[in-house]
Amino acid sequence: MDTIPALNLKDFTTGTQESRNNFVAALGKAYKDIGFVAISGHYLTKELIDALYKQIKAFFELPDSVKRNYEIKGLGGQRGYTSFGKEHAKGKKEGDLKEFWHFGQYAAVAEALKSHYPPNVIVEEIPAFNEVGKQVFEALEQTGIALLQAIALYLKLDEHYFDDFVKTGNSILRPIHYPPIQVAPKKAERAAAHGDINLITLLMGAHGRGLQVLNRKGDWIDAIAKEEELMINVGDMLSRHTNNLLKSTIHRVVNPPKEHWGVSRYSIPFFMHPVASMPLDVLPNCITDQEPKQFEDITAGTFLHERLIDLGLLKK
Repeated sequence: MDTIPALNLKDFTTGTQESRNNFVAALGKAYKDIGFVAISGHYLTKELIDALYKQIKAFFELPDSVKRNYEIKGLGGQRGYTSFGKEHAKGKKEGDLKEFWHFGQYAAVAEALKSHYPPNVIVEEIPAFNEVGKQVFEALEQTGIALLQAIALYLKLDEHYFDDFVKTGNSILRPIHYPPIQVAPKKAERAAAHGDINLITLLMGAHGRGLQVLNRKGDWIDAIAKEEELMINVGDMLSRHTNNLLKSTIHRVVNPPKEHWGVSRYSIPFFMHPVASMPLDVLPNCITDQEPKQFEDITAGTFLHERLIDLGLLKK
């Protein structure tokens, strides 16, 4: 596959039974073949997108001394600000050429889960920043729940199999700023080749070049969404849960040509996580004689903790 398939979520959420069935089949095929799909018809409005970009640009333009006041020690970057170059891809030593912010879950969660959910960090200098972030978080969460319902049907599970795992899941909205490049990077990239940790990722800001996906032939292909589309991919948790039936595809954000070094790039992924207690054990109907069980049993919380150590955001 040399291009990213495009689908309209409204075919599933408001369409006929036939259009729902066709959407489920096409989504499953895309996630088996390449792990990425461009989705229109989602719950995020253009007005809300524009408002979020305005707020995050205002934040990243604050002085470093102010932004670092929002970098909270001991959280593994799960809330608030993470400064430039601190995160690296698994297996890499060079820090990615980016800084970012994390908005987390806003819904009330069970007492047993509260230790996994640090409070959201409030930016005092920009009054609308947190409210706009909350609205975008909730719209993307609603979109993700609908997509997981379609995925559940493709896997021959109950349509609402994932609902209770993700409605109060430890999801993350991450506005990313890739600053202008000042000197030639030696080995670092804006985001080195990696797979995502979570169930699915919903990405805003893939409208220009930069994001690339490694297809099954081993070729890097550009993943460019239209203005109204979100780029949505399978993460490692869902890949593991489905015995790699649905593919968590390696992707990267490459450095721009030198003539574009002076331009900032922004992207905003929503990493959809389940509750920490969700078992990621391989689904029985994804195990066959031809595809034996590939992964040991593990919970989502334990898997996330291990991966945050791999990324350099937590210490062992």
